[in-house]
Amino acid sequence: MHGPPVATTRHAVHEAPDLNTPLFSPSHRTAFFVVTALFFLWALPNNLNDVLIRQFMKAFQLSRLQGGLVQSAFYFGYFCISMPAAYVLRRWGYRVGLVTGVLLYGVGCLLFWPAALANQYSFFLIALFVIAAGLAFLETGGASFITLLGDPSTSERRLNFAQAFNPPGTIAGALIGTVFIFSGIEPSATETAQMKAAGTYAAFLHRETLRVTTPYLVLALVVFLFAILLMRVKFPARTLSQDQFPFEERGTTASLIHVPHFVWAVISQFFYVGAQVASWSFLIQYAHDYAHQPEKIAGYFLSGSLAIFSVGRFAATALMKYVRPNVLMGIFALINVALLVLVILFPGWVGLWALMFTSFFMSLMYPTNFALGLKGLGANTTLGASVLVMAIIGGAVATPVVGWVAEQTGSMAMSFIVPLLCYLVVAYFAFIGSKVRTQVS
Repeated sequence: MHGPPVATTRHAVHEAPDLNTPLFSPSHRTAFFVVTALFFLWALPNNLNDVLIRQFMKAFQLSRLQGGLVQSAFYFGYFCISMPAAYVLRRWGYRVGLVTGVLLYGVGCLLFWPAALANQYSFFLIALFVIAAGLAFLETGGASFITLLGDPSTSERRLNFAQAFNPPGTIAGALIGTVFIFSGIEPSATETAQMKAAGTYAAFLHRETLRVTTPYLVLALVVFLFAILLMRVKFPARTLSQDQFPFEERGTTASLIHVPHFVWAVISQFFYVGAQVASWSFLIQYAHDYAHQPEKIAGYFLSGSLAIFSVGRFAATALMKYVRPNVLMGIFALINVALLVLVILFPGWVGLWALMFTSFFMSLMYPTNFALGLKGLGANTTLGASVLVMAIIGGAVATPVVGWVAEQTGSMAMSFIVPLLCYLVVAYFAFIGSKVRTQVS
């Protein structure tokens, strides 16, 4: 779902790609495919979170605000670790950085077991923070590493190829959670009362909690095996040097604050990621509340939304041949505003399908925000990219806010006013705020 693609493809901006040039150097074939596989692997936990929110709300009897803290813990991990990850990668190289990320990822997955045994929601939030810390290493290093494995003129194509493995990972994560975490057992109020009377309700809730452990333990095994593979793969020697890492540019945060289009890009990215994460996090709950679908079927609707997102990414790329990226993003943002009006006013099947199709129109927003925000930044380009990566903290903020609004209004549908307002901010940036007024050298 996420990644800083723009800052790491700057060579492709200045050099016309030659379609006859190999996508990657033959000597780097193994390293290329192993690191490309990481794009799939780091996408899995992102949409497992959407399943976890629903499962934890049931197993721990949480409010929607409390359930939204799953995303807060996760994206706060990204926010805190992105800069330290960049330092490690620059200081010790890609192999150390990527292996560190994979090991943190695996440790976070393993922590689900003691968290389930302790039956403590807060322990799960710590585990999610550790997983996100690992993913911060992988996303910061993976994209930039891919750009170095061949001719600079093909870096953009090379990275687009690698990123194509990201959406299948998000879909797989949602499907794994739906099939293996959701039990399909949703006791009615009467059945709950009967279990409480028989003294079996606490045991039922604990069994529901334990269901989250198996997928994460299996994922931990896969991740640790991948760490071994990474340690055995031959990395190009030049990528181990600090001066080869594409964060060599120097700039100052103070100068970036005076660049209006960049400031608006950060604001827009914050609100966009908030809208995306909140929408996917509560789609299952919306389908359950208004379309009266059991949790497993609702989970499949989430997977369908992610598939629609993937289609939207390809469609948007094609449309950008004919429509300026900022204009297209603005149009898509306004379409999502209209769709969310349907979500709010027509809760049920109409609202559910409208919510699912917001995924199509949100698909271009993350990379387009990046491209528009980094225009004309000069020596501040990679510093600006790091700040834009940190803006995904919006996912940690918007999700519990949506849960809070749902509680205050008594309506899951009404809570989608939050992502609606987020898309208005994106539309403003696209049409007005993205105009480059200041060039930074």
